[in-house]
Amino acid sequence: MTNTPLKIAFMGTPDFAAHTLRELCKSEHEVMCVYSQPPRPKGRGHKMQNSPVHDLAEHNNIPVYTPKSLKKKEEQEKFAAHNVDVAIVAAYGLLLPEAILNAPKYGCLNIHGSLLPRWRGASPIQQAIWHGDAKSGVTIMQMDKGLDTGAMIAKDEITLGADMTATSLHDLLAHMGANLTLEVLDILTRDKKLISEKQDDALVTYAHLLKKSDGNVDWKQNALQIDAQVRALNPWPGVWADIGGRKFKILEAELDNYQHDKRCGEVLSKDGLLSCGQNTALKLLKIQPSGKQAMDFISAVNGGYIDVEKIL
Repeated sequence: MTNTPLKIAFMGTPDFAAHTLRELCKSEHEVMCVYSQPPRPKGRGHKMQNSPVHDLAEHNNIPVYTPKSLKKKEEQEKFAAHNVDVAIVAAYGLLLPEAILNAPKYGCLNIHGSLLPRWRGASPIQQAIWHGDAKSGVTIMQMDKGLDTGAMIAKDEITLGADMTATSLHDLLAHMGANLTLEVLDILTRDKKLISEKQDDALVTYAHLLKKSDGNVDWKQNALQIDAQVRALNPWPGVWADIGGRKFKILEAELDNYQHDKRCGEVLSKDGLLSCGQNTALKLLKIQPSGKQAMDFISAVNGGYIDVEKIL
């Protein structure tokens, strides 16, 4: 007996989700429809712009639906009418009511960017780096009505190096999530069922929705903590600090072995060494004055953005 390809509904919005959709379009399975967030105004001209998933779906001639909510019965009936075998959900951005969750033959599978039950919620990639986790990964989960509470079907993990950034981890997990999804779909195609494991509620941590204030630097933290914050929160919300009375965005930094007895937040050298808590120091490699282009620390000094002579 030959295995019949699956009919799939794909639900996602940003680049993280687009990577999986791209791989699904190259697979034997048929993506019947795509659901994504509605177009949003972007840029200085506030021109309406489709999400990455929306654009990719149109490029592949897949019907795209962009409801603002799935709570209305009309939208739920429209979704059910696609008569798909399974829905693949990745960073969609809308809550799925039970009528949606139950509509596909095999339900809705979510690609989550963490090793559940650690970092349920909106910012798992950033939180793993910010909190100094030794590893991260992706989990394919059978969705239920809770927030990332569903049973786990498959996992893949990666070791986090000391220089890992949110951007680099995002890209790695997007690739891993796509590959793991195809493996799960192969199992579903062959066995007509999936084996899952309940999450251990005792191990749950939550990744809150990031806000701008998360990017404020507290120089009383040690250099390791601030370095993790910089790597975790760029490009958004970004990490901001007051240096010599002026506001700068810290784009890149590195740990330094220099020991000091200075007050936290002081500039220690002209090449960007700053004092942090517990007598540690952090070197700022790339910074951006408010409203200006990004530059290295020495360029900021030479350009008059930082008067080191008055600080040292």
